[in-house]
Amino acid sequence: MKTIQAYRFALDLNPGQERAVLAHAGAARVAHNWALARVKAVMDQRAAERTYGVPDALLTESISWTLAGLRKAWNAIKPDVAPWWAEVSKEAFNTGLDALARGLKNWANSRTGKRKGRPVGFPRFKSRRRTTPSVRFTTGTIRVEPDRKHVVLPRLGRLKLHESARKLARRLDNDTARIMSATVRRDGGRWHVSFTVEVERAERTPARPDSVVGVDVGIKHLAVLSTGELVDNPRHLVAAQARLRALGRALSRKTGPDRRTGRRASKRWGRASARLGRAHARVANLRRDGLHKLTTRLAREHGTIVVEDLNVTGMLANRRLARHIADAGFAEIRRQLDYKAIWNGGRLIVADRWYPSSKTCSGCGAAKAKLALSEREYHCEACGLIMDRDRNAAANLAGLAAEFDTAGSGPVAARGADHKTRVHGQVAVKREPGTTPVGQTGTVPPQGRTTNHALTRAH
Repeated sequence: MKTIQAYRFALDLNPGQERAVLAHAGAARVAHNWALARVKAVMDQRAAERTYGVPDALLTESISWTLAGLRKAWNAIKPDVAPWWAEVSKEAFNTGLDALARGLKNWANSRTGKRKGRPVGFPRFKSRRRTTPSVRFTTGTIRVEPDRKHVVLPRLGRLKLHESARKLARRLDNDTARIMSATVRRDGGRWHVSFTVEVERAERTPARPDSVVGVDVGIKHLAVLSTGELVDNPRHLVAAQARLRALGRALSRKTGPDRRTGRRASKRWGRASARLGRAHARVANLRRDGLHKLTTRLAREHGTIVVEDLNVTGMLANRRLARHIADAGFAEIRRQLDYKAIWNGGRLIVADRWYPSSKTCSGCGAAKAKLALSEREYHCEACGLIMDRDRNAAANLAGLAAEFDTAGSGPVAARGADHKTRVHGQVAVKREPGTTPVGQTGTVPPQGRTTNHALTRAH
């Protein structure tokens, strides 16, 4: 099974190499800002000409928004705009132009309705101080050295890794992986290199192929499994809150930048800002590590995993719980289970977000019209079942697998999966023509399908 996978490693750069990487990132920013200014100027000129009644045939010639069109325009003008262009790799300029081409395409598709989801805004200019330095290489010499502690990138040369790249090197030596691109980026005060790799993965089978597990995520417990296991929520952000506040107060006492007066930040402000950034990066790394371990264990052990389609964006509107919800990483759990289930030969079933897993009795199937968030135990008035509400929800999610198997690859009408929870009887599933049935929003991908969106981290 072929899939696209990412391997991310920390770098140990010397001062000269760091200056070279920053020069490449700056070149990408210059190309992006120049092309964006050119696009905006042409758009404004054409809009002004239309107000004067100029016919479309006589309007100023528009500039192509594709990567090839932007690159052609940049190559024609780069000796005047960037006379130092030969000092950096051509991939640096290609990085900035490609980001702009993607942004313009997403904006245009969002306006015309071709792109689903939240509206996408028009691309903005990149700031030297606020933009994360990044450069992507797609051509040239990109390889891992035989010692597995160094990598070679175009124009940057031989860079030392902070950790061993043996996991990627083994696949490259066995001809089961092919490096497609490499991205150098600074996160939390440390430079990383990410390799986008086409990997030939061996077919795997979960340890318990017939096992079905329902996963109910929450704040008190990160995950409650239908097997009865409770996964504690480490709450990394809460644990680091005192240190983050202290670092934030220390930063506020330093002389920072001021765009209105043109004042530059002091060196002490820069060091304090770096300390705060490293503290935030540590929280993010701890959260990422815990989520990867949990999802990997579930995907390798169980053949069928059932989760909910949660409206995380809407849940974050609750100002009392937004910080804890964001710290838990509900959406990241589902994203990782999506591709890890395929990698391990299992399947992931996603229940509709309107399915009342917490309001439905896992014993008799009776559903309550209302269930307050403060009620931590589920009391069924029909059969007298008393159970923790999260375990009850996980059991209901696991029960959806049987309905999915009965329906085969078709739609599954989950009990009460409607916008409004009904107390008696089954609820008819309503849907518009051409849309996914309400009862089963996620279609289980066939094993062996190539997934181009799967990203993982090397541990």
